[in-house]
Amino acid sequence: MPIRIFVTGGTFDKEYNELTGQLFFKDTHLKEMLELGRCKVEVEITTLMMIDSLEMTDADRQLILERCQHADEEQILITHGTDTMEVTAKVLGREIQNKTIVLTGAMVPYKFGSSDGLFNLGSALAFVQTLPNGVYIAMNGRYFHWDNVRKNKHTGQFEELHPVGATEG
Repeated sequence: MPIRIFVTGGTFDKEYNELTGQLFFKDTHLKEMLELGRCKVEVEITTLMMIDSLEMTDADRQLILERCQHADEEQILITHGTDTMEVTAKVLGREIQNKTIVLTGAMVPYKFGSSDGLFNLGSALAFVQTLPNGVYIAMNGRYFHWDNVRKNKHTGQFEELHPVGATEG
């Protein structure tokens, strides 16, 4: 069975308007990225929305949840903006236990040429195939459980809320 990829927008798919200097959405770059990475994994791509995650509403998250619940595939990858990725992961993690769902994103738009998006996409594809059922965030070669992750706004990196093996003192 193929891996289902749901596109929601985020930095992955932002374009740069050279005249205004603004970032905007046009189309997803996922097919191009998969081809560039020489991906041989069978995937089915569905664009749910093309928005910045800071603009994502509860209704948008409900749509993502419903599409994940009703997907035939048991392995789902979601491209998502990093600013509220953990919020969507919590919505999914509280409701879905019988599938492996991995959310990933990028800090730099793919079209900028120096994006972390290609690496994050490849890592997320590997994680969605190998992790047990559950909801995860995959960024920078690491994965995090949905209920133990946050984006550190000072470093721009995802980190565990409670590092595994840490002792409380």
